[in-house]
Amino acid sequence: MPRISSFYGITIAMYFSDHAPPHFHVIYAHREASVRLADLSIMEGALPSRASRLVRQWARLHAQELATNWAKAREGLALDTIPGLE
Repeated sequence: MPRISSFYGITIAMYFSDHAPPHFHVIYAHREASVRLADLSIMEGALPSRASRLVRQWARLHAQELATNWAKAREGLALDTIPGLE
């Protein structure tokens, strides 16, 4: 699972050839969740509310990069690193 970003103890990753719909995975404080790209809703798992807000804020800022990485992952190409929140 390639890590594409990390900030405030939150790790963002995508799997190669992962199932639809387009999404990314979040790991934070021994919790995991998958977040749908289309509406940034949590598909599986759970996150503390503060982590969830930070992830959504980050994802809104990097929507295009996330979509590009999803397409690359589906093709088995190397994923781009995306800057975290500062």
